[in-house]
Amino acid sequence: MTDTTGSNALETLLGRARGPMGPSIELDFGTGSGPLAELGALLSRINGFFLFNAGVQVFRAGEEGLGHDLLAWNGENTWKDTYDGLADDLFCFAQDIFGTQFAIVEGREVVRFDPETAQDELLGESLEDWAAWLLADPDVNGAASFAYAYQQEKGALDPSERLVPRTFFVGGGGYDFDNFVAYDAVTAMRIRGPIAQQVHELPDGATLRLRIE
Repeated sequence: MTDTTGSNALETLLGRARGPMGPSIELDFGTGSGPLAELGALLSRINGFFLFNAGVQVFRAGEEGLGHDLLAWNGENTWKDTYDGLADDLFCFAQDIFGTQFAIVEGREVVRFDPETAQDELLGESLEDWAAWLLADPDVNGAASFAYAYQQEKGALDPSERLVPRTFFVGGGGYDFDNFVAYDAVTAMRIRGPIAQQVHELPDGATLRLRIE
């Protein structure tokens, strides 16, 4: 993936970071290269932060701090169990304001994971690729303008909160502010896990009958 910023994209992103969200930490995932090594170095510099008016949140690591802890977030019973295996391969390190997850898969790839459909989109093979993708269009990829406008009207989200649409995007819901409710991010994911199970393999044009248990 091409670095559209003309410089080191990850460094540019860090220059826009608002944090840290937790105490200083030395984080080592036991690998010398690849996105997990980049993540360890990143959080060792800034332990959790927000980007783009809190449109994107990078999780902190450790028991103390604001928002959710990286390792706890990736625990099997935090929210992934509601996806019945569809999220098991993800190591999620960040999310946008709508709960879309940014994750590392098998230590080699960085993907964008849709919480309503459990579909993932390959963004690259490094956090540098991820950073370049965000910076290519912060409003679309990082929800920057939406996050600013929403919080100006509705108030700032707590670091542990994300937004859930009353009418899901997959069901035709839009971006009107009144279509959103702020939930704790864990609850937000657990709400959508059963929905994702129902729609994950549906073909285009299929009739959707959502069941919420």
